[in-house]
Amino acid sequence: MSDPSTSQQPSAAIRWAVACGIFLAAESALRVFWIAGGRWGYTACDRTDSGDVAGGCGADRVAVLPFWPGWGALAAGAVLAVVVGWALRSPGRAAATAAWVAATLITVAAFPLHLLFEIPAALAGRPSDWRDLGARLALVAGGVLFAGLANACGPRRGPRAPGYRPVPRWTRRWAYAAVALPGIGWTLPHVLWVLGVPFGMSGQKLADAQRDLATPTGVAIAVVPPLAGLLVLGLVQRWGQQFPDWVPVLGGRPVPRLLAVIPAGLVAIALVTYGTLSAAVLAGQLISGAHEWADVREGWAATATLLVFLGWGVALGVTTAGYARTTGGGTGRTGETPARPGPSPVRNPGSRA
Repeated sequence: MSDPSTSQQPSAAIRWAVACGIFLAAESALRVFWIAGGRWGYTACDRTDSGDVAGGCGADRVAVLPFWPGWGALAAGAVLAVVVGWALRSPGRAAATAAWVAATLITVAAFPLHLLFEIPAALAGRPSDWRDLGARLALVAGGVLFAGLANACGPRRGPRAPGYRPVPRWTRRWAYAAVALPGIGWTLPHVLWVLGVPFGMSGQKLADAQRDLATPTGVAIAVVPPLAGLLVLGLVQRWGQQFPDWVPVLGGRPVPRLLAVIPAGLVAIALVTYGTLSAAVLAGQLISGAHEWADVREGWAATATLLVFLGWGVALGVTTAGYARTTGGGTGRTGETPARPGPSPVRNPGSRA
């Protein structure tokens, strides 16, 4: 039985639960359609190399649907439906933890870093797999919905103090690191490769990189990460807590806490996951002999970008935690709950006031 004093208002949890239910119903209906033989919205570009990216790489010719896009996704949806029901029936810390885990897994499955590169390239005219992009965007939306459910059914927080609350110094340092890492560790080498400078790679690898980084892909890959990194500054600046006065309608109003915490937290999880899994795959290839150390030395700059993603995710995660702590309940300037005042001292009746 849950403790009513530790849960959010039921109406908020119901709204988020209904939204999560709609997401799960839509995804499940699409998977049933694929299992029945339909292929609208389905892509096979991750398993075939037909070159028909805009057409789903021959998705219409796939006779047997793989497990995870079909029955596997339906099983996962059933588990997520149980989480939604748990959050409605017994809101509290345990249900909120389960919803946060669900939000994390959905976001990792979406791999939003792919969207960070592919959407600008698609808008610039490069042929793109719209089915894959749409599926990833839908999963990102699902991750946000489950994160909202987790917040709504979790422990009650104290009222948020009005106005701007400066973040701790350590939060600012991590934010600056999160801004610098994508610029120095990602954009700089990619710009050099586009310009033909063999920074950290051999001549043949440079030629392959230039072919992959042809316009507009190269521009998107080089420009989007540092621009996204600049958004991290909002977690340590006034405009991350209060809309600037020049913003129409919203000027001067407080920024909703979840509007900053949920996207930043999910992106941090995705970055750390991608960096960790990519490093593990590379280590496995080196151990099995599928990849040689000589290749790593010839392309050390490209290999180092894996560490850039990992460090970027850690820095963003710590910064997000500092922002969440600062903007939480209480009246302390840096997120700490002020100490309770002790009892008033007993005044000597014979002394003057």
